[in-house]
Amino acid sequence: MLTRSTASIKPAEVEKKWLIIDAEGLVVGRLASIIANRLRGKHKPSYTPHVDCGDNIIVINAEKVRFTGKKATDKVYYRHTGHPGGIKETSPAKILEGRFPERVLVKAVERMVPRGPLGRQQMRNLRVFKGSEHPHTAQNPEIVDVAAMNRKNSTLTAEKAAN
Repeated sequence: MLTRSTASIKPAEVEKKWLIIDAEGLVVGRLASIIANRLRGKHKPSYTPHVDCGDNIIVINAEKVRFTGKKATDKVYYRHTGHPGGIKETSPAKILEGRFPERVLVKAVERMVPRGPLGRQQMRNLRVFKGSEHPHTAQNPEIVDVAAMNRKNSTLTAEKAAN
């Protein structure tokens, strides 16, 4: 029987899955958009805006993400120290070469998730690692092939098509 009421899921009824994504060769913005939607739970029919109904996501090889065009060198990230005249700028290429290359992807996802307590809770379900090793094998994560979703998601498939 069809009803005209929208089902609103309660936090106790949420079923969370563990997903693993290999970020090697994937485009940052497209990957961040997919991760943000999965973290929020918008891919589920039981999506409820005020409940954390998203999945737990593990991202490996985060230092091997790619930018299209000249964004790696020309894009500028700004931050402020809190002191007068304390604006600092950096590029994604510098961050990817630095000590914490996974921050490029974390910040991209963070800017796509709503600000506030619910967004911070959803961001706690994201784990990003720069190598191929991760400590969450006990959760038996399902593999999500982001490159197969759309040919533009990966720069590696674009390079193969050009050859």
